[in-house]
Amino acid sequence: MIRLIRDDELEKLLGLYTHLHDNAVPAVDDRIKSVWESIVNDKNHNIIVAEEQGEIVSSCVCVIVRNLTHGQRPYALIENVVTNPHYRNKGLATACLSFAKELAVTENCYKIMLMTGSKSSATLDFYRKAGYNSNDKTAFIMWL
Repeated sequence: MIRLIRDDELEKLLGLYTHLHDNAVPAVDDRIKSVWESIVNDKNHNIIVAEEQGEIVSSCVCVIVRNLTHGQRPYALIENVVTNPHYRNKGLATACLSFAKELAVTENCYKIMLMTGSKSSATLDFYRKAGYNSNDKTAFIMWL
């Protein structure tokens, strides 16, 4: 089942995020709770999840950014695309990205952008197959 995350699923999401860059599960302290509350109360910040047998096994974030250009149409940013390795190659991440696209279309976005740090041809081919291209823009990052 592909859906938006519920506000009581923070710990499940943090568990899934251990598969994203080998992150450890952080302690759920006041800082994490504050960030979580901010996210779940922001109507433009959407965490999309794939649920299998009560577990969150794949996810992506889709943020809608309001905009004064392009006829005041917003754009969408995709981040934190991750799938538990035991559930990969089942179409779950693709389904999460499709759900994000539906959100972006519903919000009248004129584009969706995502970046990946992966150089893996399998990962890059996955994004191409999902409809993204790496030809139109050049991405730059300044780490802070």
